[in-house]
Amino acid sequence: MELKLLNGKDQVAGKVEAPDTIFGREYNEALIHQIVVAFQANARTADRQQKSRETVAHTTKKPWRQKGTGRARAGMSSSPLWRGGGRAFPNSPDENFSHKVNKKMYRAGVCSILSQLAREDRLTVIDELALEAPKTKMLAQKLKAFGFDSVLVITDNFDENLYLASRNLPNVLVVEPHQADPVSLVYFKDVLITKAALGKIEEMLA
Repeated sequence: MELKLLNGKDQVAGKVEAPDTIFGREYNEALIHQIVVAFQANARTADRQQKSRETVAHTTKKPWRQKGTGRARAGMSSSPLWRGGGRAFPNSPDENFSHKVNKKMYRAGVCSILSQLAREDRLTVIDELALEAPKTKMLAQKLKAFGFDSVLVITDNFDENLYLASRNLPNVLVVEPHQADPVSLVYFKDVLITKAALGKIEEMLA
């Protein structure tokens, strides 16, 4: 698989070879959906709690006698059928939302996403992306010259200037290779990878 290569002057410098084992996979929609849902579920926290009929404040007195009133039987006002009663299946703060995904499945899903991005010409490699100063306007002009309006930038190492300049751009995210998650790869319209970061991704997913 050949990926488009840009130089520092906003020009296409040619093509860069990428292994088909990572960037030439078939599109597996079911697997991609599974790892994206699992990633979002694993990010959830159980920060809500509801009361059951055991924990809700109520009296244990029987509301009315068992027979002779013509109404249905009622034992306590804590019943889930009553207003102010407890929930039948309450949410608990120790609820576990996590999904288990095997490493092999996760890597295969990420490779399938990268392969589809490459086929749709949404994956671009650049020699190096650096800024002289942490200026948002400077980064916005550079990305506009590349033709990107929504882009995930993957760099080999943490660049403070690049990170600070991207924080106020709503459709730009700068991450390192190990931080490139499936949700970000699917969400952004384009992906821009530095040449050094491409090598790290190949090592991670090999």
